[in-house]
Amino acid sequence: MTFNVENETDAQFPFDPRALAAQVIGAVLDGERCPYEAEVNVLITDEAGIRSFNREYRGIDAGTDVLSFPNISFVRPADFSPAEESAADHFHPDSGELILGDIILSADRIFSQAREYGHSVMREFAFLVAHSALHLCGYDHETPGEAAVMEEKQEKILEHLGITREKADAVREKGTEKIG
Repeated sequence: MTFNVENETDAQFPFDPRALAAQVIGAVLDGERCPYEAEVNVLITDEAGIRSFNREYRGIDAGTDVLSFPNISFVRPADFSPAEESAADHFHPDSGELILGDIILSADRIFSQAREYGHSVMREFAFLVAHSALHLCGYDHETPGEAAVMEEKQEKILEHLGITREKADAVREKGTEKIG
């Protein structure tokens, strides 16, 4: 699997963003039984940057915490078969990996939401990556039922990785943050 992570900010994370993103996205893809090796691009930007992307691609002139740009038009969540129908559009010509899509994270929101929700920066980062990776797998939260499914999956992924609110709180109290 290929995970391209670019941090265009000066934000310093108390963990390796690439390693944590790869761990979380890998867990999502395993949980969704993705039958392919995949490529995901992750961009870490600031509030102004994500607001610009949000305005350009969604027509919403406001900041947000994360944006997801799936490369596959899913009919059903985690049904990867549409990718096979137009392989040239969905698979990298050199690696053969499924180009799953792009994730854009706001470093500013990661830090502020971690404070707001009272958990670690690591937990907030992992939560947003899990949330976005589920979007890349075709999940959405437009209805209460869809939202409940996504919330349950996000929590299971983070619990499986040992990145729970309780563990994040305990790690924060010790003054260090570790992956998993």
